[in-house]
Amino acid sequence: MSRFENLAYTSAVRQVQEEMGSAKAAGRLLQAPGGAADPLTSAAADFISGLDGFLFASVSESGWPYIQFRGGPAGFVHVLDPHTLGYLDVRGNRQYITAGNVRADDRVALFFLDQARQTRLKLLGRATAVPVGSDPALARRLDSPRTEGTVEQLVTIRVEGYAWNCPNHITPRFSQAELSEALAPVHERIARLEQENAALRAELAGSH
Repeated sequence: MSRFENLAYTSAVRQVQEEMGSAKAAGRLLQAPGGAADPLTSAAADFISGLDGFLFASVSESGWPYIQFRGGPAGFVHVLDPHTLGYLDVRGNRQYITAGNVRADDRVALFFLDQARQTRLKLLGRATAVPVGSDPALARRLDSPRTEGTVEQLVTIRVEGYAWNCPNHITPRFSQAELSEALAPVHERIARLEQENAALRAELAGSH
């Protein structure tokens, strides 16, 4: 059972599940009311730490959702403990929509997607964004690895619930680094064959 479903399955959602015939199956995932937050398993923590980006959703004071992409080197989102994520937020287009939304309502959704392995994880939590100088010890802890640029804020997310998402319809896509790693043996074999070919040509040329 997961707290994620308790948060996501509102009365309106349950009504639709009833109409679509999935209410019984979906209801098996519900906790008793007031259940504790979901701690991150080692599998979930490793998955998050291994990614180089995620989608961050917040809600404005007027009720409109807003989604932003956050990226950096693999591991820039740090798992501080089984209930807390953190990263250093760098200067972008200076609109600060997510920062403003979080200040008014700390409830957020994070979506982690590994297209190469067709795996995704959805997470609900409560976020804080504070000036980088407000907690030097935490800033140092989040500094490596981190996204390049001028650091402006320390962002932490207190995990409330999460769930692994269905892998259906995820088109496999690979980053440049992943392709380079996968093709390295091919490039090495081509290089060896080219060397052998050059040696054979030189040997043939010398025999005439």
